[in-house]
Amino acid sequence: MSKRVCIITGSGTGIGAACAIEFAKRGWNVVINYSKSASAAESTAEQCRAIGADVLVVQANVAVDADCQRLAAATLERWGRIDGLVNNAGTTKFVPHANLDGLTGDDFLSIYATNVVGAFQMIRAVTPAMKQQGAGAIVNMASIAAVMGNGSSVAYAASKGALNTMTLSLARALAPQIRVNAVCPGFVETNWLQQGLGGDGYAKAKADYEARVPLKSAITPEDVADAVVWLIEGARLVTGESIIVDSGSHLGGAPLKAR
Repeated sequence: MSKRVCIITGSGTGIGAACAIEFAKRGWNVVINYSKSASAAESTAEQCRAIGADVLVVQANVAVDADCQRLAAATLERWGRIDGLVNNAGTTKFVPHANLDGLTGDDFLSIYATNVVGAFQMIRAVTPAMKQQGAGAIVNMASIAAVMGNGSSVAYAASKGALNTMTLSLARALAPQIRVNAVCPGFVETNWLQQGLGGDGYAKAKADYEARVPLKSAITPEDVADAVVWLIEGARLVTGESIIVDSGSHLGGAPLKAR
């Protein structure tokens, strides 16, 4: 039997890279997708190959439908199957929520194009193959911002809320062959967040987060990958769920603000 195959968008670094490596450890072949960070994607691919996975690296912008179709087609050409999809590619603009003049309509459209429309287009691209196989699983990378209305900006929080709603809609529409779930991480230790908040802002935000959450810990990319892999590989009867991985921050306390 051929190995199962998972496409992970935005998987050159951070959560996406951790997901790709975890799938490789579990015997899957993986598709590493990136839009700009070619060297990081190749580095992640090499780590997966060293584990024993066959790896395909594809540059594609998920906000462009033709790129999504090309990504799915390349996967099928390589292995003839698509068993999992992790919609991890995302973008944001760091703006305090009270600064209403800090976001333009174009900012909203740009963020939605990747975070919501891109995820939809990728799901549409892989659905025919998954339905033909009779099975498939999809995880959308949302955020605690979708639940709490916090995070890097109003536009980001709104886009992740839309992604959770789309998860519900498509879980219903694509059943019973395809399961669709979401993961909502809290404060994740990534270079992306560190760059967005700045060195001092990141350190303070992390310390604040760890002080107030019940489990007293920020989240690592590997923590998120654990949940993603469970939803794809196991969780046979779980669909339409948004799994929160946030050390319990949603249970109370002051929301994380962009700094």
